[in-house]
Amino acid sequence: MRVVVQRVSRAGVRVGEEVIAEIGNGLLVFLAIERGDGAKQAEALADKVAHLRIFEDAAGRFQRCLLETGGEALVVSQFTLAADCRSGRRPSFSRAAPPEEAYPLYEVFLETLAARGVPVRSGRFQARMAVDLVNDGPVTLVIDLS
Repeated sequence: MRVVVQRVSRAGVRVGEEVIAEIGNGLLVFLAIERGDGAKQAEALADKVAHLRIFEDAAGRFQRCLLETGGEALVVSQFTLAADCRSGRRPSFSRAAPPEEAYPLYEVFLETLAARGVPVRSGRFQARMAVDLVNDGPVTLVIDLS
């Protein structure tokens, strides 16, 4: 399981011309579920995202988490994060979990994040989406639980 987390001042996702989710200050989370991942990993990763200290305190240090700032999370499923680009020029997506395995874990991630007290919005699983964001900082982290 892998995520790219971006601290944002705003973010939104569209499917076609329809805006399906928007947030203000918070985190944009791109989530990839890989073969062999399970519910425990989804829960652990959601917990880590909820408590990740990447928001600044009064002294400008990364001391505050999403829960302390009252920020929101926009979670977007992105199987391409599971790409293997080590060989050749075309990425291999063989590490990505098939949709029937990935979707339930995507739901576990969303539910766990919400259960921690984070207001959660999400993209549409398996849809072609356009993501709009303003990266605050910029702050971008990659978290890999594989």
